[in-house]
Amino acid sequence: MRAADVMSTGVVTVSPDASILEAVRLMLQHKISGLPVVDAAGHLVGIISEGDFLRRTETGTERRRPRWLEFIAGPGRLAEEYARSHGRKVEEVMTRDPVTITESTPLEEIVRLMERHRVKRLPVMRGGQLVGIVSRANLVHALAGVAREIKPTGAADGAIREQILEALAKQTWAPIASINVTVRNGIVDLWGTILDERERNALVVAIENVAGVKGIHDHLVFVEPISGMVIERT
Repeated sequence: MRAADVMSTGVVTVSPDASILEAVRLMLQHKISGLPVVDAAGHLVGIISEGDFLRRTETGTERRRPRWLEFIAGPGRLAEEYARSHGRKVEEVMTRDPVTITESTPLEEIVRLMERHRVKRLPVMRGGQLVGIVSRANLVHALAGVAREIKPTGAADGAIREQILEALAKQTWAPIASINVTVRNGIVDLWGTILDERERNALVVAIENVAGVKGIHDHLVFVEPISGMVIERT
């Protein structure tokens, strides 16, 4: 399997000039833990994630060291940590020059890159443009899909998945940033979160209308948007 077989499309992004508060709101709104940072020209310039908010002056969690350790760390390291804990804009806190992959990158290589660079998500690029993102959750979804039958994804399954993503991208109501689909032998596994139960039925209907789909396994989780509570299906 390749990145194109599991990646999430319709990626939610944030501008480097956006405030930290805007980035946090986007993450909470879309139930995601990281955002690619894209400039006005559409170029990927960084990634901001939950990890970048762990040590913040607002929560009193900024790093504090004894004087002798500060001397060892050096002024450069201390300056970087200060900017991350006190920065007000995304560009002041984000991780620059993120590791990226292409649609043809094998899953084995994706896992190796995640482990090597200690990251939880990798932007997927096509000709310099951001077209998707592969996160650890996407890999888990892929694993769940192949657990029933260990076979490589066929060309037909890949084409079905592309048609599904294209169909959903045309619908303004579709929460494409918070859902993902995998296809195995024509069977679609639908993953992610929805903020309105009516979206569940509409998503199933849209997928059923894609040629080649033989069945749908619904794994969607409904999150009540005001309280943030997960509501189990009855």
